[in-house]
Amino acid sequence: MRKLLTLGISGIIAGPALSGPSVAAEMKVSIEVPKLDVAEYHRPYVAAWIEKPDGSVAANLSVWYDVKSENKKGNKWLKDLRQWWRRAGRDLEMPVDGLSSATRPVGKHPIDLSSSAPALAELQAGEYELVVEAAREVGGRELLRIPFKWPAAAAFSGTAQGKEELGEVALEIKP
Repeated sequence: MRKLLTLGISGIIAGPALSGPSVAAEMKVSIEVPKLDVAEYHRPYVAAWIEKPDGSVAANLSVWYDVKSENKKGNKWLKDLRQWWRRAGRDLEMPVDGLSSATRPVGKHPIDLSSSAPALAELQAGEYELVVEAAREVGGRELLRIPFKWPAAAAFSGTAQGKEELGEVALEIKP
């Protein structure tokens, strides 16, 4: 009788946990690093994050910088990502597993996240902005924003076009 009761109760408790959410949302971000015709080219540092309406950071998505530099010298230039640095960067001990990675070459680079990813798992329902900032040594700095609602009631896509350090930044959300 005890075994039967234990199995019955554990089935009631574990049932919903095992079944998981019925619909899993996903977010896809694409960040384009454009080809620039300049005398001295350095790959840009890039940060992507989700921002709340009050300007605070809801989640960091990615930071691309010189992770392989000697004595963490690449960390010194993270401050050039001014908006990200002021809102979230100065409080992080870089590198951060799953967040930071090396700078990227020219081309389009995807960031794919499911609703269970740490960056999205704690995201409350509401209005947000995807923010992407790029800064390049001997170059400029650029910041792009794409507003969105989370969770999306219907499929959503938005883009922003950079003029200098970023190409097209695209956001796609599927409920």
